[in-house]
Formats: sequence, C-alpha cells, structure tokens
Amino acid sequence: MSIGPLRLVAALAMAVLVFSGVSATSAPEAAAYDWSRELREGDSGADVTELQIRAAGWAADGAEQTFVAVDGKFGPGTKAAVARFQKAYGLDGSGVVDGATQEKLNSLEKADGSTAHFEFAEFHSKDGAGFGGGNADESTVRENVRRLMYKLEAIRKKAGDAAITVNSGFRSKAHNENVGGAANSQHTYGIAADIVISGKSVSQTIDLAKTSGMSGIIRYNTFTHVDSRMEYPYGTQYWYWKV
Repeated sequence: MSIGPLRLVAALAMAVLVFSGVSATSAPEAAAYDWSRELREGDSGADVTELQIRAAGWAADGAEQTFVAVDGKFGPGTKAAVARFQKAYGLDGSGVVDGATQEKLNSLEKADGSTAHFEFAEFHSKDGAGFGGGNADESTVRENVRRLMYKLEAIRKKAGDAAITVNSGFRSKAHNENVGGAANSQHTYGIAADIVISGKSVSQTIDLAKTSGMSGIIRYNTFTHVDSRMEYPYGTQYWYWKV
C-alpha cells in the first residue's frame, strides 16, 4: 500500500518525536502567558489584570486587612505586591515586571490554568459535582478557584514551600447543605478553602494568611478557613477575621 505525501510527512514527524523521547500525545508541562511587554506603574490592560491575579497573595508585609485590586490598573499597591513577589523569588524587588519576573510568574502556571502546586480537582465539591451546582456557574467558579490558587501559592512560599492540603474548596449547594454550611457560603462560589499547612500550626497558618490578601480567615481546631469575600459582589463585602 502506497503512502501519500501528507501521510509520509506525518509519519516522519511522529518518528522524530518518538526518537527524541517526546510523546506525540503528551500535553505540555506548563503554559506560558504572553506578557508581550514590560509592565510598570501607570500601565493598564488585560496583562495587568493577570499580573494582579498572580501577585494577589503578596498584598502586605505584615498582618494587614488589604488586598491587591484586580482592576487592570498598575498602581502603587500592585507595584508593592510585585516587589514582594520578586524578593521572595530572588529577583531585584524593583516592582517592574521585566522578563525575569515574567518567567518566574509563568513558572507557577500549568497548561490547564491551575498552578504549580495545586490541581483543580483538589477544589472540586466532595459530592462529585466538580464545579457545578453552586451559587455561581461552573466557569465562574473555575476562574475564582484559579485566582485563589495564586494566593495559596504565595502562602506556600511564605511557609518555606511547605505543602498545603485543601480539606474543602468549592462546594455545590447540595454538599454545602449536607455539611451544615451557610446558604451563601463563600465555598459555593469557589472563593474559599479550608487548608492545612504541613508542619505549621493553625496560628502560624493564620499569620501567613493575614499577609496574603485573605479577607475571610476563620480559626478551627485542626484547619484554617481562608477566603476572598471582599473582592466579589457576591461575597459578604466586609472583613471577617475570626482568629
């Protein structure tokens, strides 16, 4: 049976991939956001919005009820958060998002939009609903969870790269009711998580959360609840640190 030109080219390409040890069906380990320009104070746009999402966990140097506004405007708060991120990762701390900073930001991103140390599945509702059946649609919940992941990446880094276990992330309304959650629980929007940091006490976890733009922090005996309720119109719209 003869092989047409297009099939021959495809076969040769497959052979090259196999010979080089690369699977033709494997997904890339990480995606790379196209920053396309250096970012600095005064800039605005979608790339600034993405930057703010990724730098949100670096909101403060100490315990402070503040967060990085995700508004696409590179102001002083964004610059300060970027500088903290840079210093934490051994960069210059200038607050200017240059190539080295962009590379480091991209190292935290995986191909499916999750982050280096977290999987979307970790945040799925425990009743098998995935990101469905909540008080927001699935795509909104997924994006909210993605934003939450970057704050948790910051907490993880501040904890000395200690692993974080997510006991509860998003909850469907049915699952939330079954566990006795409030009808308007932040979990039902994908903006909350109950976490445990390996080797850290609840008090230590709370201290880290207080620097990371978490507007909701609640102490429990064996875990800590964190959320971003101030940043969303369906959040409770006030700070709640019950610590």
